[in-house]
Amino acid sequence: MSEVQDKPTGREAQRLRTRQRVLDAAIREFKSVGMAEADIGAIAEAAGVARGTFYFHFPAKEHVLLELEAREEARIAKELTKFLATPHDLKSALHKAIQLVLGLERRLGSVLFKELLAIHFSPARPLNDEWRDHRMIVLVVEEIERARDAGEAQIAVDPYHSAVFFLLGLYAMLTTTSTSKTLRANALDNYLITVLRSLEPR
Repeated sequence: MSEVQDKPTGREAQRLRTRQRVLDAAIREFKSVGMAEADIGAIAEAAGVARGTFYFHFPAKEHVLLELEAREEARIAKELTKFLATPHDLKSALHKAIQLVLGLERRLGSVLFKELLAIHFSPARPLNDEWRDHRMIVLVVEEIERARDAGEAQIAVDPYHSAVFFLLGLYAMLTTTSTSKTLRANALDNYLITVLRSLEPR
């Protein structure tokens, strides 16, 4: 029988509710003006807390983005895991990953999405942060490994570097390509074709 984890109660439940309010208010502020211009006082007021409460939960504005990144990555990784549990090939798996990241961009808006990517690649990230801590990278690595073992990808391919190449290229394209839906869709289709060709068995 699996153990049922008790929900937090009392002070811990109140702390988590307050943290969520602060996080939600900060995200709204970041979406509106960006992280650099975000006003901590405005965030605290919108969350209904004292200014010091913001710093209690998030020592710096960057910590809001780190929390948001962890939550959003868990969300899209869960969706990709569901998809990978169904019959698929490498092309459809990578296409699904692209669609999930596009969905993230739509949810966050262009400004916040770019700032999330900036913090993701920032040298200021915790020193103990490893790629295995990022479920999305792990899933893409595992999918490329599966494709290699099934003969869909070349034997010599390194799954980790191929996954990083795919995701880095995707993030770069989303932050630099035209906002025109048609032009962007064409660019992403061509990008996926390029990635798949680089992985084709030789």
